Amino acid sequence: MKKWSKDEGNCSISYTLSVAGGRWKWLILYKLFSKGVLRYGELKKELPSITHKMLSQILKELHSDKLIERKSYDQVPPKVEYRLNEKGKSLIPILKMMADWGKKNNPKNHEK
Repeated sequence: MKKWSKDEGNCSISYTLSVAGGRWKWLILYKLFSKGVLRYGELKKELPSITHKMLSQILKELHSDKLIERKSYDQVPPKVEYRLNEKGKSLIPILKMMADWGKKNNPKNHEK
């Protein structure tokens, strides 16, 4: 899958999609928002259908785009924790709006 280019269409929407677009990024941001701090294995349990390769790649991208903090502990076995930083938290209002939209428009919520 091709990643969004930060200058695609030369607009702010393209930048936002390049940083937070895709199937998994919003879900990972949501899990970190709702749980606070999570280790890799905990995130994997929260999102069982994501592959290890994809989770690792997306965590690297979110960290590279400065949306999450990664804290590594010098111990055996290795321990790494992830959390939202201020820039990542600034996306939460959008995430909440997406959740509200999904609740209102998901056909499963309107079935009897």
